[in-house]
Amino acid sequence: MTNASYTPLPQWPPAYPPTGATATLKHLNEDFIVTELPLQLPSGEGEHIWLDIEKNGANTAFVAQQLAEAAGVQERDVGYAGLKDRHAITRQWFSIYFPKGETPDLTQLRHPEFRVLGQSRHVKKLRPGDLLGNRFRIVLREVAGNRDAIETNLQAIAAQGVPNYFGAQRFGFEGGNVEQGRAMLAREIRVRNPKKKGIYLSAVRSFVFNEVLALRIQQGLWGQTLPGDVMDEAGRPTGPLWGRGRVATTNQAQALENGVAQRHATLCEGMEHAGLDQERRALVASPADLSWTWPQADQLVLSFALPAGNYATSVLNEILHTTEPERHAENELPAVE
Repeated sequence: MTNASYTPLPQWPPAYPPTGATATLKHLNEDFIVTELPLQLPSGEGEHIWLDIEKNGANTAFVAQQLAEAAGVQERDVGYAGLKDRHAITRQWFSIYFPKGETPDLTQLRHPEFRVLGQSRHVKKLRPGDLLGNRFRIVLREVAGNRDAIETNLQAIAAQGVPNYFGAQRFGFEGGNVEQGRAMLAREIRVRNPKKKGIYLSAVRSFVFNEVLALRIQQGLWGQTLPGDVMDEAGRPTGPLWGRGRVATTNQAQALENGVAQRHATLCEGMEHAGLDQERRALVASPADLSWTWPQADQLVLSFALPAGNYATSVLNEILHTTEPERHAENELPAVE
């Protein structure tokens, strides 16, 4: 296979007709409220302290640093299930490995950007992905455009879901993580830092998945099941998270996926050599309990829940084009996962 040149972050197509509408996102922190839906709740016993925390203007890694300092432990002893945006009000669980000694009362911890709502003990550390999903309440301000078109797409999303694209934040500022990953896999650069290597591998893997999903939409196959598709537990077709091993699909679905792999051979062969194994991800994200209101003519409020690993931007991108205040311009944090 030969690798063709590509744009790190192309404009991947939406599933529904563009509305032409625009809006401002995250004008205020309270315009983006996220509540983590935990996989389990603490049992009350165990070597780990679990903390229910509400953040306002702080990112997840910063809070983890503050908790480690307050508890007198190493930062590696603090766990969390997912990264949450800084410019938002978010509620999520953290864990601290604290097997011995008197349990500190961290509910008394005071910080202007977060507060501890409660604590309990549990037998396990929180690790990335240990969540069911997230619930969102999003206020879109300065909405301009065809309201009927927005309503039509919202109704379609409620019925059929949205493309389960990885969000732009996964790829770094201006797609830099994808380009670094390509250079790393092509052996043009050497990356010694394991964390950076993992970020770059994740970016290129997500890029290839989005390319497969985009091609299905471009070919008019959105919402359709192809011969040879691999379905998930909910009965939805899946796309490849590239790695070692045979592609699980057959027939038409396999031909489509292999065609994308051929276009991005450096990425796909590099991921195989890096030791990643083939996995699958649903091509459709289905927002649960989607509702919306128009408190003002130029203000739209959305509420919905998404499973872990799905992006709220996948919903917003099917409704309108959003812009954020300048403080967000450098994509400083990953999207909620």
